[in-house]
Amino acid sequence: MEPHPRDPGRTAWALPCLLLLALPGVDAQVGQGFTLQQPQPKVTVAAGETLTLNCIASGIAGPGPVMWLKGWGSGNKTVFDPNNKDPSSRVTIAVPESDTDFTILIKNVQPEDMGTYYCVKFVKGSTGEDEVFRRGSGTEVSVQGDQTQPPLVSGPEQRARPGQPVPFTCTAGGFFPDKIGVKWFKNSNPLGAQPPQVTEWKMKTYNMSSSAVVTLQKDDVRSQLTCEVTHSTLPAPLPGSYQLSRVLRVPPSIEVRAEPSPAEVNKTVTFTCLVKEFYPAEVSISWLENGTEIKGQNLSRPLELPLGLFELRSRVEVQATEEKNGSTITCTVVHDAQAPASSSAVLLISNPTQGGLSNEFQMDKDDMLIYIVVGVVCTVLALLVAAILYLIRTKQIKGKSSPSARLHEPEKSSEATTQESDPNNLTYADLNFDKERKSVRRMVEMSQQSEYACIQSNQAPNGDDNLTYADLDMVHLSKAPKRPAPRPEEAGSEYASVQITRK
Repeated sequence: MEPHPRDPGRTAWALPCLLLLALPGVDAQVGQGFTLQQPQPKVTVAAGETLTLNCIASGIAGPGPVMWLKGWGSGNKTVFDPNNKDPSSRVTIAVPESDTDFTILIKNVQPEDMGTYYCVKFVKGSTGEDEVFRRGSGTEVSVQGDQTQPPLVSGPEQRARPGQPVPFTCTAGGFFPDKIGVKWFKNSNPLGAQPPQVTEWKMKTYNMSSSAVVTLQKDDVRSQLTCEVTHSTLPAPLPGSYQLSRVLRVPPSIEVRAEPSPAEVNKTVTFTCLVKEFYPAEVSISWLENGTEIKGQNLSRPLELPLGLFELRSRVEVQATEEKNGSTITCTVVHDAQAPASSSAVLLISNPTQGGLSNEFQMDKDDMLIYIVVGVVCTVLALLVAAILYLIRTKQIKGKSSPSARLHEPEKSSEATTQESDPNNLTYADLNFDKERKSVRRMVEMSQQSEYACIQSNQAPNGDDNLTYADLDMVHLSKAPKRPAPRPEEAGSEYASVQITRK
């Protein structure tokens, strides 16, 4: 490998040493056991701080300086040369005039100071130029940008409902080189994300920006979003976090209950509004009766549930008057300055009409009993009157439509027995006949137990002999002295005398 170019004047002092090396046996003794030790394989330093690089030499070596180089090969760069006494240099020797300790200090480290540093021993070669004799194992230097805060994770300005995809952004800066890695996690679960965008910043450092989209869930109140930045200068991933509760909004579910329902007239009905599972806790409740605001009461402050959501109960009492039957009681909820949401229940009254009558005409038990008795008596009397009228009507219809009459035998008495021997005794029967003439003679069946009589009207027959017959079944007519026929009681009746001839 090519050493760093040297000035001709800087190697003139090494000429005597090279002459000594040319002597027989001297070269083997000089290089025997010479080492350069760099005890720091890796060093991380923050930008602006002072970097210390250690180098300890041991053994005997020929004349030549010990210098510090950044990098190795054609792209190396001299960081410290003991022959360069520039007072403005940021690099100084830690222990001046030491022959074994070649530790250097680099002040105000910047990101561009990152790299691998080597402690190198030079000696004069055969050509008179300084040649590399030994070098240390090297120290890898990492410069951490000026970041006093972890990566910043930001979300949208407005809250979002469950089920909506929400973009988040993670930013970090001050890294060098520009190879920066990012990983996203939701509650330790990896999330997919696009490769980060890296842009150059001041003092040759680089910033990073990464985005991820998260679909919110109802139970994300306690969830955390994490962005981890990885870089070669970081001993461990650098995390940034974001609480999803900052962007989550869970609208409440609303339910209104009425107890009791239906209610009795003039009783108090309690309407309860259940506002369940909402986030955040900012909520206000109002009550309306048929669109008119009424005063309600919140039973408590919002109560936090195990998942981080909240619930709240509010109630209002309404008097169940009859004119309020069917009224609509509405619970209106305004959550987190959003549009109002509401739920309603109807005020129902059981048997409102009967209830009103019972209030106006309340009676004691004695009065009710009197009314019942009077009603029963009136009903019975009405039934009796109806029955009597029905019997009278039936009897009238039957008397007009029947041309014959059945004479029933009365009980015999001792007087009747004495009169039975008198042949002149006659029995009379008043028979009512229809005025309609009968043109057909009716033959009367005869039996041994019947006595028959031919009944002739007092009025003279016109034309044909109009006869009216009466069936006297099993009738023994009592005998009585002959007497004139009774006068007719009605103009529509016909009377006849019936005389029985003993057989």
